[in-house]
Amino acid sequence: MFQTFNLHHVGFLLQCGTWTVALSGIALAGGAIGGSIIALMRLSRFAWLRWIAQAYIYVIQGTPLLVILFIAYFGVANLGYDLPAIYAAGLGFTLYSSAFLGEIWRGSIQSINKGQWEASFVLALGWRHTMTDVIIPQALRVAIPPTVGFSVQVVKNTALASVVGFIELTRAGQIVSSATFQPLPVYLTVAAIYFGICSILSHASRRLERRLQQAAN
Repeated sequence: MFQTFNLHHVGFLLQCGTWTVALSGIALAGGAIGGSIIALMRLSRFAWLRWIAQAYIYVIQGTPLLVILFIAYFGVANLGYDLPAIYAAGLGFTLYSSAFLGEIWRGSIQSINKGQWEASFVLALGWRHTMTDVIIPQALRVAIPPTVGFSVQVVKNTALASVVGFIELTRAGQIVSSATFQPLPVYLTVAAIYFGICSILSHASRRLERRLQQAAN
C-alpha cells in the first residue's frame, strides 16, 4: 500500500541532504588538497612534474565521473578493503575534483600580470614569499567565481554516488517516490533542497569576494 507524502518524508529528504553536503565537503576538501598539488606541479620548472600533472588532468577530465566512482569503489575492494560507501564515493569525487580545481587554480595563478612576478623577484622575495604574499592573494580573487561554479556542479553531481550504494538526496527522492507514488511533490522538494544548498554556497562566495575586494582597496 502506498504512503502519502508527508513531513516525515520531507525530514528524511532533509537528512539525506546533509549527507549530500557531507560528501560535497569531502570532495571539495580532498580536491582542494589534490588541486593545490596539481596546480603547483603544472607550474613547476621541472618538465617531468608538469607532464605527470598534465597526464593526470587529461585522464580524469576525459573519463566520466560515473566510471571514476566505479573504479574507486571496485578498485579498493579488489585490494581487499571494504570501504563504507561514503569513503569510496569521497575518493572518487576527490580524484575528480583535484583535476578540475588544479586547472582552475593554475589558470588563476598564471593570469596574474608578469610584472608582479618580476617586481617580486627584483625585491628578492623568493619563490615562496612571492607566491604567498603577492601572487596567491591576487589569484584568489580570480579563482573564486570558477571555483564556486565547479563546487555547485559537485553538489549536483553527488547524485551519481548512489551507484556505489551511498544514499544521498537524489537516491532518497527515488526511495520516497517509490513509497508514495507521488513523484512530482517529492522531486520538487528534492529540487528545493538542492537549490537551497547551492544558493547558500553562492551567497557565501559573493560575501567572500566582496571582502577580498575591500581588502584589496
